[in-house]
Amino acid sequence: MTTAQVDSGVPGQVNALKDNLQRVIYGKSDCLDVLVVALLAGGSVLIEDVPGVGKTTLAKALAQSLDAQFRRIQFTPDLLPADILGSSIYNPVSGDFRFDPGPIFCNILLADEINRASPRTQSALLEAMNEHQATIEGQRRALPQPFMVIATENPIECHGTYPLPEAQLDRFLVRLAIGYPAADVEVDIVKSHAQAEPVNGIEAVLTLEQVRQIQQGVTRVHIDESVLAYIVEIVHATRHDNRLQLGVSTRGTLMLSRAAQARAYFEKRDYVIPDDVLWLVPHVLPHRVILTSKTRYGGATAKQIIAEIVGRIKVPV
Repeated sequence: MTTAQVDSGVPGQVNALKDNLQRVIYGKSDCLDVLVVALLAGGSVLIEDVPGVGKTTLAKALAQSLDAQFRRIQFTPDLLPADILGSSIYNPVSGDFRFDPGPIFCNILLADEINRASPRTQSALLEAMNEHQATIEGQRRALPQPFMVIATENPIECHGTYPLPEAQLDRFLVRLAIGYPAADVEVDIVKSHAQAEPVNGIEAVLTLEQVRQIQQGVTRVHIDESVLAYIVEIVHATRHDNRLQLGVSTRGTLMLSRAAQARAYFEKRDYVIPDDVLWLVPHVLPHRVILTSKTRYGGATAKQIIAEIVGRIKVPV
């Protein structure tokens, strides 16, 4: 891929996508960058934050910006896997069964408050997030492309929530938090909602075919062997740190490298630099590790430990 090809995609299309999102999410440019990079990489996003900071609005704005098929599932304790995947319905007239697809058959799936459902129901998304397909009643069914899960999660200390299984956390490309807006930004938010919801005025700036082409372009972004070795060294260091019960998986290595390619594409480059990796590490790696009990009780966080590990590793020139 040439630099010209990158230039033709990012400023005219991807930057327009970010501008669209900024019309509904104020003062959170870094979060929007992470979300767009995740889309370019073909990954899913977990947004963990308190209720009412714009998580659902952000997902809806992204879907409308892509002219994508959008579905929203409100996760509750009584939600069943069939409510997500779909099931076969008996037709008494014809005497056969007809498959009724569930809401997972879409381009952008919003799994709202995902940690309010049981682990069994949460696991219904595992195959879809990893392989972009769903096995239902023994039959594999491909999902529309592109496919992306945006899951929102309330902090675990909120009443009536379940922790996400490690296997599911590992399938999210990035985890981020929107956070409360600054006081002056919140004034602008109130003004913008005075007459109408800003998200209702969002128009599509990218077609699904353009998204597919961009995602294919991301795979052609060059990663030098020295940068790959840098990524692997970071991952291996997490597996040998005595503060961590579980280090980053090989899936995490693959996702970090793909996200670095997407970040380079977003920055109009056809090659990855170490800064791409460093920018992504806080969003891609912390949710993939498990702290030991002693570390948790000591007050350390996964982000702090990952940052310390990265700080000890020499950055390739």
